Amino acid sequence: MKIDGHAAVVTGGGSGLGAETARELARRGAKVAVLDINETAARALADEIGGIASACDITDAASVSAALDASQQAHGPLRMLMNVAGIGSAKRIVGRDGTAAPLEDFERVVRINLIGTYNVSRLAAARMVAAAPLEDDERGVIVCTASVAAFDGQVGQEAYAASKGGVAAMTLPMARDLAQFGVRVVTIAPGLFLTPLMHQLPQAVQDSLAASIPFPRRLGKPAEFAALAASIVENLALNGEVIRLDGALRMAAR
Repeated sequence: MKIDGHAAVVTGGGSGLGAETARELARRGAKVAVLDINETAARALADEIGGIASACDITDAASVSAALDASQQAHGPLRMLMNVAGIGSAKRIVGRDGTAAPLEDFERVVRINLIGTYNVSRLAAARMVAAAPLEDDERGVIVCTASVAAFDGQVGQEAYAASKGGVAAMTLPMARDLAQFGVRVVTIAPGLFLTPLMHQLPQAVQDSLAASIPFPRRLGKPAEFAALAASIVENLALNGEVIRLDGALRMAAR
């Protein structure tokens, strides 16, 4: 699909990987709607790239529907969805004091990362399949965000790994479901990236994490994630796949 002139929605677009993805799509001519739970951040980024912004809770159907309606009103038929919104988590299933992890913590991570991704995808897909087909009978592209933790979950990452593993696992069946309508689904599983959360860690910790990556021996750049997301849109043959973007990293147990 050609990006130029078409409508895109980016969840988690107010910061980090989502913000850089929104910038890259805008640079390539997309009409971008920035969705984020943080409305102030979403509006700042939308103003920067000439897009629109919506405060959006990806776990809430009404909130997502309102944001997608606003995008369609402003930009026309939705063609690209970038599911980037998500949260991290680190909590051992049994703590050092012998106490079981709170179930609410696990539920929250899965609800946002997995159920939220599915919620936005299903509502966006319904709008995509209703649109007229483009060249090669394509109607839309959905890009989801997993993590290498889906495959190499570390100590304390039960909730995060489960949520991202779910995103990876639903990629192929979702692509198969939507193939008849000309909608593709691809997931990116990033490794260690220089996001705002990473910036909060001491430089020595960042350097140590970067040293664990075979090559390039540094933390990933958000622009590299964004470039892959845009390339997925432009490459018709990419469908139903989970792509590790990690510099050949395989996470250790801790």
